[in-house]
Amino acid sequence: MKQVMAWVYAPLFWAGFIGGGVWLVSIGVAQGLVVVFAAAIGVSFIAELWLPYERQWNRNRGDRRRDILHALVNESLNALGLLALPGLTALLAVEGIWPRSWSLCAQLLLAIIIADAGITLMHYASHRIAALWRLHAVHHSVQRLYGFNGLMKHPLHQMLEATAGLLPLILLGIPLDVAMLLALAIAVQLLLQHSNVDMRLGPLRWVFAWAPVHRFHHMKYGRAGDVNFGLFFNLWDWLLGTAFYSTYYRMADGDLGIGSRPDFPVEYVEQLRDPFLTARLSKEPAVPAQLLR
Repeated sequence: MKQVMAWVYAPLFWAGFIGGGVWLVSIGVAQGLVVVFAAAIGVSFIAELWLPYERQWNRNRGDRRRDILHALVNESLNALGLLALPGLTALLAVEGIWPRSWSLCAQLLLAIIIADAGITLMHYASHRIAALWRLHAVHHSVQRLYGFNGLMKHPLHQMLEATAGLLPLILLGIPLDVAMLLALAIAVQLLLQHSNVDMRLGPLRWVFAWAPVHRFHHMKYGRAGDVNFGLFFNLWDWLLGTAFYSTYYRMADGDLGIGSRPDFPVEYVEQLRDPFLTARLSKEPAVPAQLLR
């Protein structure tokens, strides 16, 4: 049973919860998206306990409360953005461009593709521009990967990524119901992308930026982790030349974090302050030989 679940977990999770959201919106019960998201979090935690990739990553290291605070703040910012969306589209949108005649699924897929491009490029820039990296480093400071810490981001960086992904959609006149589904899809994707489930992807690893691919992005070995920037799909990494996957190296406990900052602050308030303070850097650990194969 566990072997079967390892292969079907990611596609079922992704299609099931996003598809459930599409169905609720199509019958006029958009408020049910909150329940769908809560259910996705619950399933994520249960699956990580039942089929863990790395058992050590299921253990609370004093970071659970912090991650919950990050998630509450960042999801609240997303909610505020959705509340402001009708006014923003009325003010900024070019009339008649968004394909409202398309099915809800097709509109959501278009929104995902456009938002994925914007967020991926902002993510890429955040590894190239020092000021952006200082904000983004909060996310990379994690010492374990599990679904919920995909929502762990400095709120300022969260706002920058959201702007990069949503602004083109606002200009195109995205409807509110599609934007709500996009917010759900991003949250579901982040749960999958940072999941501690021992999932198998096969050829899907060349398409979707799920956990087996994204774990390499969190390597603590300096520029070795400047790979796999995509949120939803790996297409943008193929175009940027940053796609990476190794069959020779298994990411494990001790491989994660920021190698030059092993003492990165753990507490929530300290992480909010960190981008604006002078950082003390130490020597980065050497890249494991197996990663160089």
